[in-house]
Amino acid sequence: MRMVKGLTETCKARVVILRSNPIAPDPRVEKEAQALTRGGYKIEIIGWDRTASFPIKEEKSFGTIYRLGPRAFFGKGLRNLPYVLRWQVSLLRWLWRNRARFDIIHACDFDTVLPALCIARLFRKRLVYDIFDFYADMLRNVPTLIKKIIRTVDLWVIGKADAVIIADESRKEQIKGGRPKLLEVIYNSPQNFTVVQDGEKNVQDAYQLRIVYVGLLQVERGLLEMLEVMAKHPEWRLDLAGFGGDEAVILSTASRLSNVTFHGRLPYAQALKLMAEADVLFATYDPKIPNHRYASPNKVFEAMMLGKPIIVARGMGVDKLVEQYRIGFIVEYGDVEELEKVLYELTKWTEEQKRAFAFYAQRAFSERFAWEKMEKALIALYHKISCVD
Repeated sequence: MRMVKGLTETCKARVVILRSNPIAPDPRVEKEAQALTRGGYKIEIIGWDRTASFPIKEEKSFGTIYRLGPRAFFGKGLRNLPYVLRWQVSLLRWLWRNRARFDIIHACDFDTVLPALCIARLFRKRLVYDIFDFYADMLRNVPTLIKKIIRTVDLWVIGKADAVIIADESRKEQIKGGRPKLLEVIYNSPQNFTVVQDGEKNVQDAYQLRIVYVGLLQVERGLLEMLEVMAKHPEWRLDLAGFGGDEAVILSTASRLSNVTFHGRLPYAQALKLMAEADVLFATYDPKIPNHRYASPNKVFEAMMLGKPIIVARGMGVDKLVEQYRIGFIVEYGDVEELEKVLYELTKWTEEQKRAFAFYAQRAFSERFAWEKMEKALIALYHKISCVD
């Protein structure tokens, strides 16, 4: 076996992972870092702390996190452009100064990949391009021309990377024209996780139905529609957790409802515990947004692992998976009456029905989507770019 220049004799390399959030938390980044650490790779992670509220350096079991500026906002469209450019410069500077510390750059999404590509080509580093969301299709309040330019550049970068990772089979169509050298699908599956109950009386006992949402707080994710339903059903409870560009709008409405509780940002373990206490989860993204038509929300796989049904919107890429494996319900996006009807049907489920569903969903998860399978695929991909036969 012939070695790629700069890598160790065992084909295990030093990896720097780039992400445009503070990793506080970021379940997919953390899972991949843990997987690579177990595979023998040395990991450092660079994140963007837009709020300047997290430690600049933090040691984790899977590696060291370094957080850079500048301070910025979420969901401001073109108004964020100066901050994004400053982030790119900050990231490029860090990679340049620390280029002797890594062999492989693992760039998550388009907002980290251009500095990564520059350093990879200048200093003969390997580049893994991990596409969580196809950037041109997820931008809000940005002119169509700029989106087209970004799409063109993004597809070009896909062809230049040593390997590309996508989160769902359906995204192969989304990146059509990119011509990746190596392509791997790594689903947003959670790691097997045992949720420890605290033994206290469950708040669910006081409500007929408990609904949980953990994720980005954006109006295009069906949150206002769900709040409209909750206003009509005080006997049901909704738990919200997360952050996002529409947080103020959503929480303004939620604050007027006594049966809605906002938990803010939660560590991943606490988020899973909250979801484990639910009767149903939901991920009703607007399919008119191109990126949502290829979305593979980790909520779907978390719901399977926890044995909970999930509600998704018709036209999302993941609705086919939900239908195929019969792991939840599909509603028309924005149809409050249909959403209410599905939730009402769930109130009729007996404990026996809940147990039967949980057994079926968890078995499907274990056989097809378990993170252990994704981890093996990730390590195999890294081995291909770390070693040359």
